[in-house]
This record gives sequence, C-alpha cells and structure tokens, in this order.
Amino acid sequence: MGPRPLGLHLGTAMATWLSCAAVLPNSKPGSLNWHPSLAERAKALDSERANHAPEKFRAAIQREARKRLAQFHDGLTRYRNAAYRRANDYPPPVWGEGTTRLYDYAPDAKQDARPVLLVPSLVNRAYVLDLDADNSLTRNLAARGFRPFLVDWAAPGDSEREFGLAAYIDIRLTKALAAVEALTSAKPALLGYCMGGNLALGLATAHQSRLAGLALLATPWDFHAERADLAKGLADAIRPWWPMIDALGELPLDLLQSLFAAQDPLLAAKKFRALSGIDEDNPKFRAFVALEDWLNDGVPLTAPVAHETIEGWYSENRPAIGKWTLSGRTINPRAIEIPSFVAIPAQDRIVPPDSARALVGKLRGAYTIEPALGHIGMVVGTRGRKELWDPLAAWLGDLPHD
Repeated sequence: MGPRPLGLHLGTAMATWLSCAAVLPNSKPGSLNWHPSLAERAKALDSERANHAPEKFRAAIQREARKRLAQFHDGLTRYRNAAYRRANDYPPPVWGEGTTRLYDYAPDAKQDARPVLLVPSLVNRAYVLDLDADNSLTRNLAARGFRPFLVDWAAPGDSEREFGLAAYIDIRLTKALAAVEALTSAKPALLGYCMGGNLALGLATAHQSRLAGLALLATPWDFHAERADLAKGLADAIRPWWPMIDALGELPLDLLQSLFAAQDPLLAAKKFRALSGIDEDNPKFRAFVALEDWLNDGVPLTAPVAHETIEGWYSENRPAIGKWTLSGRTINPRAIEIPSFVAIPAQDRIVPPDSARALVGKLRGAYTIEPALGHIGMVVGTRGRKELWDPLAAWLGDLPHD
C-alpha cells in the first residue's frame, strides 16, 4: 500500500503545488530566484503574465495546481487499486539460516553448467532480479544454460538483530557459497547488485580462489565522488535518529525510504501523474505496478549495518580511502585477481556513475559497460535485456572452466 512513506509523498506534492498557487500570483516579475534550468521559462512566464489581468493569471495558476493534484491523486488511486499481483514464486530453498534463503533457479541444469551466485542489496527484496515471468534476469540466465542461485535476505529476525556487515558476509554469504559448491561441480561466478556488490566484494576478498569471476552491477565505491555534500548531508540528517534506531535495533523502512525520497522529493509526484495517463490494459501499467510493489516491499537495516553504511560509507567514505574492514581484513579491490565485470548505468541517480567508476581502476582488467540506463531500469527494463543481460551472459560464458 505504497508509495512509502505515503504521508511524505502526499505532503510534498500538496505543499509544492499549493505554495505555487499562493506565491506566483503575488510575486513581482523578476523577483523569484528560479533554478537556472527554469530561467528561460520563467522569463517567458513573466512576459506573458504582463499581457493579462492579475485575476486571470491567478485563476490559471490555481487551475494548473488543481489539475496536477488531481492527476497525482488519480495515478496514486489507480496504483493502489490495481489488480496485478506478482505471480512469480521463488523455487524451493536449497539452503537457509535465520531469515536468509538461497534459491536454485535451474536444479535440472547440466552438472557442469556455470553456477552464478546472485547477491542483492540488504535494503530491498531479492525479486527485483526475478520481477515477473517475462522480466527476470535470474530466469533469463537459467534459460541461457547457467545455474543461478539467488540470495534473499528478507527482514532481519531475532538471529540477525545484532548482525553487522561482517556477519552477513563472513557467515551467511560464506555458507551460501558452500551450499552452491555442494550442489554443483563448477566454480560459481559471484554477482552483486547495488549494495549487494559491496557484499560480493567483501566475500571475494576472502574467498576468491573459490570463485570463477566477480560481476558488480551499479555498485557504489567512492561515496564522495559526486556531491560529497549530499552524502554527508544524508548522514547528518539521520544523526538525531540514532538513539531511536539503536533502541529499536533497526533502521525502520519508512525512515529509510524517506532518505531515498530526499534525493528527488518530487519523483513520486511525477511518476504517479504520468501513471494517470496510462490505460490499465497497457503493459506499461503492469510494469509500473510490478516495480512499484517491489520498491515498497523493502526491509529495514539492522542498527549495526546502518551505522557501518551511513556513517562509515556515506559520511567517512571508508571504502574509497582504504579503511573499510571486515573481520580484520581491508576490503581492497586491487587484491581481486579473478576476472571481473562492472556495469555502470550512466543515468543512475541512486549510485552516481562516478562512485561506481571508482572501482574500475582498482580491479585488474575489469570488463566494463556503461549502458544509458538508470539504476533499476538496467536490471528490469526492456532495454536492459540488450544493454546488460546480453553482455553479462557473454562474459559469464567466457569464464574459464577449471
């Protein structure tokens, strides 16, 4: 029942358009400090309003504000009432501990089929990599003759309450890797998406001799490469909340979603206004609902992981300056000697491209692609099949067999 947090998105949309309706008619031409990208449109607006009575201008602004609010409300209502429900079910788990599960997507694959261990972020459910029957990177890999194994973290339970990154990597991922090895005869390739790429790097630094290759999709590394002020600002914004987070033992999902929303406060308003113009029989409507359902089905971070990532990564930039350590070892991409693949979506607004590019020079001979796509569109969008799925599968197919 998203978009989460609903109150924040409703309040932002209403405050934006109602304040426009209140301020614009009462402002003097040239008095407002417009964003540079809007300067020419603002100049044209001032010129046009000079030709009309103030009452007509006020009425036009109010009509436009009501129109946008109505579109937003319509799109929001249609999403929340949509009949679509994700039909894909995970296959039976082949290993699990606590709330962590490992799913085998090709149990009947040839014994020498290349296993691929897929690691998603800790803050989102794994099924972004298996979103729908006809939109699944994981099932596509299985159809190409690989044997994908997908890790799903789910929400932290009692056994994960005190987990930091080291526990997720050195305990859970290491056991998942062992489960894959027990079921297959070839060395697995390790694939990490977003924060899952950082987890995969952590695992690879300890166990690269057990891996055939390392693929990193939209993985952040230098958190100060673009707009260091925003990264530090995120840490500053959450600082007053630490006593509550520590008392709860987790960073609540709605607070986490609020931090994401702060990167583009009007994104939800734009998305749902656009949805109001799409017919429910249109495949784009179903695709929107499927992805939005996943976005609102996130999971909280344990308090230790929240401290390590928000303070250690975003505020202090420890990975990029060589100070991110796990169980006494420094996570150093230069130490990775196995083949590597790096995908950097050029239109990524969640992981700035320069943040992910920082890995390329540190990985030896990394095969790199930069599809002209966004962070999520790269793995679930129609264009992602050609620009990511195909080159990824080709790279996996070229990995040497021991």
